Amino acid sequence: MTIEYLKKATPSQLAIDTATSETVQLLLADIQKNGREAVEKYARDLDGWHGSIVVSEDDFANASKKLSQGVKDDIVFAHARIQDFALRQRESLHEFEVELIDGLIAGQKLIPVNTAGCYVPGGRYAHAASAIMSVCTAKVAGVPNIVATSPGHKDAGINPAILHTMKLCGADIVLALGGVQGIAAMAYGLYSPKPADVIVGPGNRFVAEAKRALFGRIGIDVLAGPTESAIIADETADENLVAADLAGQAEHGPDSPVWLYTTSRELGLKVIELMPSVIAALPELARNAATAAWRDYGEVVLVGSREEMVEVSDQYAPEHLQVFAKDLDWWLSHLTNYGSLFLGEETTVAYGDKCAGPNHILPTRGAARYSGGLSVGKFIKTVTYQRLTQGASRAVGQVAARISRLEGMEGHARTGDIRLKKYYPQEAFELGTLAGHQH
Repeated sequence: MTIEYLKKATPSQLAIDTATSETVQLLLADIQKNGREAVEKYARDLDGWHGSIVVSEDDFANASKKLSQGVKDDIVFAHARIQDFALRQRESLHEFEVELIDGLIAGQKLIPVNTAGCYVPGGRYAHAASAIMSVCTAKVAGVPNIVATSPGHKDAGINPAILHTMKLCGADIVLALGGVQGIAAMAYGLYSPKPADVIVGPGNRFVAEAKRALFGRIGIDVLAGPTESAIIADETADENLVAADLAGQAEHGPDSPVWLYTTSRELGLKVIELMPSVIAALPELARNAATAAWRDYGEVVLVGSREEMVEVSDQYAPEHLQVFAKDLDWWLSHLTNYGSLFLGEETTVAYGDKCAGPNHILPTRGAARYSGGLSVGKFIKTVTYQRLTQGASRAVGQVAARISRLEGMEGHARTGDIRLKKYYPQEAFELGTLAGHQH
């Protein structure tokens, strides 16, 4: 494969932050031991929040009053698109029952988890859209108890847009907690009738590490790292749009990678030339983050063909992947590793991030090789059942006993033997020998 880096990232994107892991373990241990007392201490010390942890109905009402009708209308628009897409996902999942052989009935049931925890970040940016992505999706999945949490900031509490959105989407309990303490409170059920079965939602490295550390005790959506965005572009791409979209994603944070894969040297060099001025035009908070992200994590990769672009992109397995190239259907059919795909210059990652419909909680750091993003399926257990007649037990029992003995599992075999003897006492069956597994 012909590959040339017109711009190469300096640090490794997979660098392990051991300090983060150690900090998270200390906080989780303290919270597990001391419960609400520890959580409320961290809310005061880390977020400056001294108010009530559990949000009241008055808090929701006051938050809504602070928003203009235009803002509330926009949130309703986004909620409708995301809810509609989640409903279509739910409809694509089916329960079924089938008779595999005469008398052997097997089936599949879809059962929502009992409690979902939804983390909504509220640090550098107020991610109201993330509340829809998590809470609304859990609601559509049929989860009966949804706990949501977001940082309470000093005297202001949770951002009003986030709070209004959580209420609109149907959160049952809302907590004014951020970071590790927010994740732990949901996982341990400190302010809700039951601990969360699944916790979802994006967050900073401490949130991601807390979810990773608790995985197993709880289910999680994805092991998320910093937001990633990649663009595939050929010679037909508009360099101004490419630069704007790379800068737009780089504003997520100073460690958010943005990548460009292209077959056009001219385009690649032009984008590199444009990026400083595009970033410089951003407001200070975004400008500082994007400057560091592009400097340290930005890459421009020049390859020889569109087939090589597919190969490179699939190796990176980016969270967000945009295509600015001819023959969009070809790319749709050939690309395999991405969190979410954005085809054509008419769309952009921000549309998906905010209101287009598909979920924006997506896999990072190569996890798109084996995992998709958040969907209603994350909140639903696909479980199976079976029911046999005596006639089906006759057919299945013999085979199960012989395979069990082939494996050396005599106890398993005898559970088949006893049924065959009960239902067919006059028959003799070939049930295998315990020595069978030794061959």
